[in-house]
Parts: sequence; structure tokens; C-alpha cells
Amino acid sequence: MLGIILGLVVLMVLAFLGWSIIWVAPIAAGVVALTGGLDLLEAYTDTYMSGFVGFAKKWFPVFMLSAIFGKLMEDTGMARSVAVALSRLMGTKRAILGVLLSSAVLTYGGISLFVVVFAVYPLALSLFREANISRRLLPATIALGAFTFTMTALPGTPQIQNLIPMPYFQTTAMAAPVMGIVSALIMGICGYYYLIWRQKQMAANGEVYDEPNDKSILKVEGSVPNVLLSLLPLLTVLITLNVLEWDIVIALLAGILLILILNISKIKGFVKSINAGAAGSITAIINTSAAVGFGTVVQAVPGFKKLTDMLVGIPGNPLISEAVAINLLAGATGSASGGMGIALEALGAKYYELSMTSGIAPEAFHRIASLSSGGLDVLPHNGAVLTLLTITGMTHKDSYKDIAVVAIIIPIIATAVAIVLAAMGIY
Repeated sequence: MLGIILGLVVLMVLAFLGWSIIWVAPIAAGVVALTGGLDLLEAYTDTYMSGFVGFAKKWFPVFMLSAIFGKLMEDTGMARSVAVALSRLMGTKRAILGVLLSSAVLTYGGISLFVVVFAVYPLALSLFREANISRRLLPATIALGAFTFTMTALPGTPQIQNLIPMPYFQTTAMAAPVMGIVSALIMGICGYYYLIWRQKQMAANGEVYDEPNDKSILKVEGSVPNVLLSLLPLLTVLITLNVLEWDIVIALLAGILLILILNISKIKGFVKSINAGAAGSITAIINTSAAVGFGTVVQAVPGFKKLTDMLVGIPGNPLISEAVAINLLAGATGSASGGMGIALEALGAKYYELSMTSGIAPEAFHRIASLSSGGLDVLPHNGAVLTLLTITGMTHKDSYKDIAVVAIIIPIIATAVAIVLAAMGIY
């Protein structure tokens, strides 16, 4: 068991140092294997790789199609069209709300949060300039819309963090809608009013808008499609997934096909966009598969049973132990999907068994798993955080405190409220 803890420490420390989890996870798995009495070579070539390949086999189509969907939405201008419309609707006086809603709608429609950042940032900068709001708040505003309630809480979201728990608990993307909606309202409303309070605080201290040094990211070319047409692919994915109950692969294919039909005049650029989306999905699926492989090795050592007993034995509702396990692993890996993948690969069957004996519905375990993946994952070494800060031209010193409040502290509070609701039998 100490070896498992040591392996997690190695994983977390190296991830904090910025080393890629693709090769950090096998190193950490090797530590677990050696201290657990496993043959090192066999642990890597068989146990680790079986977990790695198993996850990739199950989820690669979703990662790839999701990335292609997002890239086509970006390159055709549809994502920008939706963001522009929402930003104009909110106006300068509600600049923070406009940026927040633009990020949220795109993410809930199935677009990768990395694509959302690129689509929203130029418009966000324009709104913040007109409203004279400090750019230091930009990363937290985008993070609130893209990294929190639309990723983990809102029932029906096609983001991978809401899909991974489905096979473990035999649930759908709409699992535990009341818990999800209440959690989403806590994250959205509390996060928004926190940002408004920070805006006033900064203004009182004389912190106002200043132009970024690098303006290359702001070069936006070409006209955007009609906003109603641009919303159709997003609605198609949501409706086919949740209303028609199509498999997520078919739902994403339907959304992609509609984008291609609605933008047939741009057919020359389709192959380039699809190639870029497919290539971009490789790193994401390999990162998560590497983390899951680590979880598979942990599961194979004798100390795992003691760890399971310790986690499941946390006093009170079993949802608490699930939330603690996934949050800690998401923090260690710097990845919501990676941390959840490790936890559910190792403990998913146990929690499903508990759902059958504890009287708590599997849907509640699904929603808490999803919510918990979106807490400590946003530690400073998180890839999405690093990308967001790079694109917006901010540093951790400039903006990370506000990101932590809206994307770590408030989501953890929302998860605690969801656990209380589940304990009351409200799903």
C-alpha cells in the first residue's frame, strides 16, 4: 500500500514539474509494480498495456470525433458565430456574463474546451476592452464557462467527463438531473458573482484594461455563418444523444455531417480541418489511456485491497469516498478524465456494487464521479489551465487565484451539496 502511495507521489510530482503523463504514468506504475512484488516487465507489457489499450479501444472514437467536430466548428466560423451573437446580446455592461455564456454554450454543445478558448478569446478581449475590465479576469471568466458546470454538472452534456462513468454505472448522459442542475446553478451563479465582486475590487484599486503584448492570436479572418445555422450542429448532438438516445459516436457523426452540409461552399478546407482534428485527438486519448494504465497496475498489486477498504471505509455516505478518490487522482494527474479513469477503472465495480446495496441509485454515483473530476484537476499543472494562460497572455501570478476559486473551490462546494441531495434521495 505504501508503494501505491509512493507511485501516486511520483506521478503527481513529475506532473507538477511539467513532464508528460505519457511517460510519467509508466514510471509511476513501475514504482507500484516493484513495491507490490510484480514482475516489472510483465507489469508494463501486460497489465499496464491492457488497461491502456482497453481504454483507448473503448473511447478513441469519441475522442477523435469530438475533436473533429470542434475543429470543424472552429474552422467554418460556426463557433465564432455563436460566441459573437451571445456577446452582442449581453452587451458591454454585462461583458463578464457575455464571455461566460459564450464559453458555456459552446462547451455544452460538445465543442472541446481547448477549441472554445480560441473561439471566445478575441471576442472576450473586445468586450473587456469596451467595459474597461482588467484582463487578469479573462482566464477565470472563460474557465468558469468551459471548465466547470458545462463539463461535469449539466445533465446531458456530451463532454467526456460526463460520458466516462456511463459504462461503469449502466447510466446515461442525463444521470441524476436534479443533482446536476443544482450543482450547475451553484457553480454558475456563485462563480459569476465572485467575478463581478473581483471586477469591482480591481476597479477600486485602479486596475483597468490594458492591451496585450501579443496580438497575433486576435487576427480573425472571414465572415461568420448565420448564428441560427451555427447552433444547429450543437443542438443536433445534444438532441440525438439525450432525446433520441443515440450512441455518442452516432450523435457526433450526425453533428459533423450537418456541419459539412451547411458549409458545403467551404468544401476545399474540410480535409485539412478533419486531419487537424483527428491528429489533435491523439494526445488527449493517449494521456488519459496512460493514466488508466497506471490504475490497472495499482489494481493488480496486493496492497490495492487495503487501499480499497480504506477509501470505501471513509465514514458516512459512500459518495464521499468516491468524491475524495476521484478528486485526489484528478489533482495528481492534472486531468479530469485521467483521474476519473484511474479511479473508476480501479474502484468502479466496487461503487456499482455499493449502489446495489446502499440504496443510493447508480445515477448518483455517476453524477458525483463526473462532478468530482472537475475539482482538483484544475491545479497549476493542468494542461487546459496552461493553454488558457498562454492564449490569454497571462501568468499564474496574474490570474490563477481567480481560476482556483471558480474552477476548484466552488465546484467542490457544489459537489458537497450534490452529495447531500443524494443522501436525501433527491437525484
